[in-house]
Amino acid sequence: MNTRIKSILLALSALLLCCNVSVYAQEREEPDLEEIAENEADRLERLLDLEPWQTFYVDSTLKHNYAAMMDEVNALRNSKVSNGSMYQDVQDKWYEAIDASYKKIFTAQQWALYLKSGAERAQKARAKRREKAAASLEKKK
Repeated sequence: MNTRIKSILLALSALLLCCNVSVYAQEREEPDLEEIAENEADRLERLLDLEPWQTFYVDSTLKHNYAAMMDEVNALRNSKVSNGSMYQDVQDKWYEAIDASYKKIFTAQQWALYLKSGAERAQKARAKRREKAAASLEKKK
């Protein structure tokens, strides 16, 4: 009888643990694209001391471009594309569009600070991937 009670208590404990894990996982849902865009706009506002109109344009740019990028990524995924470089190309295309918009929105001082905050490194990485893809294409010809 004692072992039976122990096994019931053990089963109940396992059940409660699973329920707690499930509730915790539901609470930690991934943020949606709009939330990500708003958080990034807020971060840039603090980092670059943006004017309210600049923050509005940054937020609008991010919401549009993130949605468009995800549409393209989902189209690739639905087509069952397994080539990772194609997904990277889509991301690079949209991040370049974001940077082009930022350059129009930011002052020269803000743009320089934005580049120093890590954007320049990302731009160089995109340029390097673009050069590598072009060189690979040339080899095929």
